[in-house]
Amino acid sequence: MDRVNPRCAGLDVHKDSVWACARVDGGKPFVEKFGTTSRELLRLGDWLASLGVTVVAMESTGVFWKPVWKAAGGPLRADAGQRPPRQAGAGA
Repeated sequence: MDRVNPRCAGLDVHKDSVWACARVDGGKPFVEKFGTTSRELLRLGDWLASLGVTVVAMESTGVFWKPVWKAAGGPLRADAGQRPPRQAGAGA
């Protein structure tokens, strides 16, 4: 199978933290936890840039993704795919 995005990362965004997992050229994944202060989000952006990440996927609820999007945006291709939220009890 061909590798589509050799330098990519996934972000799991919460109110008080952001978990990041980056995979570079199919090697071992790098996992790091960041806070949600401006300083921590700048550190996240620097971390992604230091690994040469070019594509980021993000999972978030509410509006917590907005500052993370701005911090990670920089030179990255961050495609926004939005899905409507699932309602409780709506089934699978």
